[in-house]
Amino acid sequence: MTLITFIIPVRHQDNARDWSLLKANLVQTVASISNQTNGDWRGIIVANEGADLPDLPERFSVERVTFPPNNLHEIDKADLEAVYDAFRADKGRRVLKGMLAARDSRFFMIVDDDDFVSARIVQHVSENPNANGWTIDRGYIWDDGGKLLLGHNEFNHICGTSLIVRSDNYGLPERFEDASLDWIKSMLGSHVRIADILAGRGTPLKPLPFHGAVYRVAHGGSHSKAPSLLVKYFLSWEAFKRPRRLLRNLGKLRLVGDTAKREFFGKPAQA
Repeated sequence: MTLITFIIPVRHQDNARDWSLLKANLVQTVASISNQTNGDWRGIIVANEGADLPDLPERFSVERVTFPPNNLHEIDKADLEAVYDAFRADKGRRVLKGMLAARDSRFFMIVDDDDFVSARIVQHVSENPNANGWTIDRGYIWDDGGKLLLGHNEFNHICGTSLIVRSDNYGLPERFEDASLDWIKSMLGSHVRIADILAGRGTPLKPLPFHGAVYRVAHGGSHSKAPSLLVKYFLSWEAFKRPRRLLRNLGKLRLVGDTAKREFFGKPAQA
């Protein structure tokens, strides 16, 4: 049994604005996961047949699917709720395929294909093997290629890379065909619903006791089209209307130094 499996769902290649950029970001995400201090993990990338993927390191495998492109993928479509619903369905069924390929895993963590995770996650899970799982409440926002990290204390509300869940709490079906679309969207396609669902069942998740992930923003391939952290948190009209929050955010800025490179970006010191 593997302690934890990282599932990376990759959109259909026809839904990518820039596939070469997606691949480059994916390489960095894979390097981040591969930097774990504890080796009891595996990674599964779920991608369509025909999708050109980068070379992958040890412990990673690919689960190929034949799902069609998501015709409502772009977030600037007129009916925003329909866009989100279609996104949850597409992402959720890719995640399910990955989980069914790693049914013996004790825990799962869903990782977006452009984010980064702490090198300490697997070790923490190994020290708490009977926990229900964790929400990553504390994480960082990072402008693609930037030199600053912004700490965020409600990270699980803004980023999909924010849940570590013991596999039996999902209630995985025996076969892919046995899963209802509503279950797929709520349990696997949405990062904001599952914590409340599990708490209601009496199996609540705990907050991870350290900064657990980095949310990459302000790059051309982002589905959410999240703006630069400098624009959103420091230069927007909303920021100037709340000067105390602006000052608090200034206090949460950190340089991308050697410590952050080692923990999140899969790079040694001085890299």
